[in-house]
Amino acid sequence: MSHLSYKIDNQIAVITLGNPPQNRLSPQMLDEFDEALSAIECSDARALLLHAEGPDFSFGGDIVPWPDMTAQELRTLFERYLATFNRFEELSIPTIAAVQGLCFGGGFELAIRADVIFAGETARFGHPEQTLGIITILGGIYRVAERVGRTKAIEWAFTSEQVPAVIMEHHGVVNRVMADDKLFDEAMNFTEKLSKGPTRAHAVHKALLQIWAAGGLSAADQAVLELGLPLFESEDVKLALPISVEAFKMKKTRPTFPFIGK
Repeated sequence: MSHLSYKIDNQIAVITLGNPPQNRLSPQMLDEFDEALSAIECSDARALLLHAEGPDFSFGGDIVPWPDMTAQELRTLFERYLATFNRFEELSIPTIAAVQGLCFGGGFELAIRADVIFAGETARFGHPEQTLGIITILGGIYRVAERVGRTKAIEWAFTSEQVPAVIMEHHGVVNRVMADDKLFDEAMNFTEKLSKGPTRAHAVHKALLQIWAAGGLSAADQAVLELGLPLFESEDVKLALPISVEAFKMKKTRPTFPFIGK
């Protein structure tokens, strides 16, 4: 039985976690996630929605086999998780996570790698690692710190508290909070909107933020023209820019453009 499914339709990719009852991130799910990412990378998808079946997004990693694993086996396993989660984070297309219920541990570390997080009112986020005496082994604490700063990131890691979605929205981890029964539709509508946008420009914005996160403003400034200027030769800009200039000269409202992502 699969622990994850995916589909690609109308230039939109959807990955669905489905390992009841808690959507634990098993090695099988990891393999299937890798397969889904490979398919998406080779497809025409221009945006990706990640969500989960059931009342909870994910309780995190499947810890049952860990006590019987050697240190080297654990290292190999976590390296695989890091590589796969980072593949998701580094996709050039916009990624949106729709989170309901509990989003804990590795589930939180996966969701926070999405560009945008929509959360249901029931959603709670947290790091249970402290209760096991370990750390956020997949990079959760510093990815939270990137969004909220050190103060709250270290508090949440120390306490393992379940932080409600509205608090996460207040601190900038979550983009939007809504009723659970509207979560998937709202997230899908947003994904569809992004899939019809300037895909190449979206990719450059993602790349610049990654450069900024690693090297700061100076590194991003050094890269911005090199990455941004080639967009002026893209089909989307060649369509939108002349028409926008003409609309300005004619004192007309700029139209909405049918971007093709090229």
